Amino acid sequence: MSELLEPLFIIAIGVLAGAINTIAGGGSLISLPVLIFLGLPGTVANGTNRVAILVQNITAVGGFKSKGVTIPMPYSLYLGIASLAGGFLGAKLAVDIPDEVFNRILAIVMIGVVISIIAGRKKSMHLEEKMSRTRQAIGLIGFFFLGIYGGFIQAGIGFLVIALLTNVHAFNLIKTNYIKVFAALVYTGVAVLVFAFEDKIVWKTGLILAIGQGIGGWFASRWSVDKGEVWIKRVLVAVVIVLAVRLWFF
Repeated sequence: MSELLEPLFIIAIGVLAGAINTIAGGGSLISLPVLIFLGLPGTVANGTNRVAILVQNITAVGGFKSKGVTIPMPYSLYLGIASLAGGFLGAKLAVDIPDEVFNRILAIVMIGVVISIIAGRKKSMHLEEKMSRTRQAIGLIGFFFLGIYGGFIQAGIGFLVIALLTNVHAFNLIKTNYIKVFAALVYTGVAVLVFAFEDKIVWKTGLILAIGQGIGGWFASRWSVDKGEVWIKRVLVAVVIVLAVRLWFF
């Protein structure tokens, strides 16, 4: 690939990954293979990808905020801190899992999450949000274990965050995605520092990808607010089907 086309290609992939990450999840299942295809070792690709995810989360938060969406504070910050704590533990416990086995497990998890969201929202869409102290405690504990999952495997964590917030608190998908990207700022910001300290980031590539993912995060967040939960659910189902088929068969 020519020196001119490669940055444009990376930006285009970033826009797609950033939009998918913001509305649903699993964008890294697109961006990471591309970075590896371009010659980055797996660990370096993982670190480089975090730079773009960080920028994507910043712009997505800005997009939701610009549309007047609000999230419960400081609870959302506590969720980010809980996932961060779990992430450190997960990284220490990490072991190698065969790619084929992991991909199929993740495909099953993704399908299960979507079924849970569709069934759960039909039952709770007319109910008020549930923010009792007990449910907040469940949310914090859940995010701690999601942090372990993120440190242990990482890919697909967005789908699990959506499942947790919609089922425990009955948040709509707009607010759920806002909390998801907000909490991820804490987790990803520290991850970038760790990868940078370990010299596992190619900054030029990461920043180019970040341009695309930042654009994708900004427009996807604003688009999701304008279109509402019905369209978010449609995109979520479509993304899960495509990625689940890719993971299972390829």
